[in-house]
Amino acid sequence: MIRINRIYLGGLLMLAMSGCSSVSAPVHYHTLLAPAASIAESQQKAAFLIEVLPVGIPPQLDQSQLVVRQGGSNVAIVDGERWAGPLADEFRNALSAQLTQRLHTQDIAGLPAPRDQPVLRIKVQVRRLDAWLGQNVQLDADWSLGFVKQTGNARFICRGQFQEQAPGGYAELVQAQQRSIAALAVRVAEQAHAWANTQSATCS
Repeated sequence: MIRINRIYLGGLLMLAMSGCSSVSAPVHYHTLLAPAASIAESQQKAAFLIEVLPVGIPPQLDQSQLVVRQGGSNVAIVDGERWAGPLADEFRNALSAQLTQRLHTQDIAGLPAPRDQPVLRIKVQVRRLDAWLGQNVQLDADWSLGFVKQTGNARFICRGQFQEQAPGGYAELVQAQQRSIAALAVRVAEQAHAWANTQSATCS
């Protein structure tokens, strides 16, 4: 009986050691939503509300994990580095936060449009969101601006490319992506003011 107990205990010890050795590496979660303190404010207050629509994301990037470039045509899906939420939601929320701060206005997406205030609808389609670990990130996007319930349904359409240096690891890579969204928001905010004032804007 004593020998059997020793064998049994020995087996449990081996199982416990095996379990410890097979512990997976920790998973890190990231967000595109920049800290509020890092978002610059504009001194020009918008005379309109905004409605930031859901952002289009290419299917190959729409992953729960970070997708990074390796060389020319190769990509890697990094299982240990993941987004805190769906990438399309992360991007939309980050852009909304940047625009509401810069325009001094409110994003009413998901809410009924008020009758007494103009609402500028903003639609963004991401074409590329390339990232090279330790090097840089590149954001290519198209966007459109147009006031809800406007006669003629006029739209302003533009596209842009934004690059940011990203030395360091994955945290720095995501911070560079945050800055690229901030650069996009600066361009959109400037065009939104121009479109609201003159129904004309420059896509530069």
